[in-house]
Amino acid sequence: MGIIILTILVLIFLGGIFIYNRLVNLRNQSENAWYQIDVQLLKRADLIPNLVETVKGYAKHEREVFENVTKARASVTQAGTVKEKADATNMLTNALKSLFAVVENYPELKANQNFLLLQEELSGIESKIAYARQFYNDTVMNFNRTQQLFPSNIVANLFGFSLKDYFEIEEPEKREAPRVDFK
Repeated sequence: MGIIILTILVLIFLGGIFIYNRLVNLRNQSENAWYQIDVQLLKRADLIPNLVETVKGYAKHEREVFENVTKARASVTQAGTVKEKADATNMLTNALKSLFAVVENYPELKANQNFLLLQEELSGIESKIAYARQFYNDTVMNFNRTQQLFPSNIVANLFGFSLKDYFEIEEPEKREAPRVDFK
């Protein structure tokens, strides 16, 4: 009888170790996934001043658009939490939409080689950000789900693991392209 109880206690202990290690692994994966997003967001933020300067040369009277892009870029670099970074990224995406709407009115700019290279690089970074967001949200889902399932929820609560935020984009009605009116 004593050996059976001892065996059960050892199995519970080993199960607890396994669950704890899995939670640590999932937490580290989600943090790594976040850092991958952060790297791409910073690359995009570093590219934007070059893009703005190129467009400024052609569209000198679009001061408000340039100011909005600059403010949005600054908020991305200053954001700390996942939610703050997501909000700042959404703001920057909208500002870039406005910038590209301005570009549509300058055919010579759309043909400028420097602008085309910057736009292509930005497009590549946007694709990497989208992939990194998806990967991050998948790892967060696994981490959060593991914390909520029995018996790992007991270990998660015991060792103070907490749920992570998803990197969410804006509501669908806010995804529409901005209207630019030159009256």
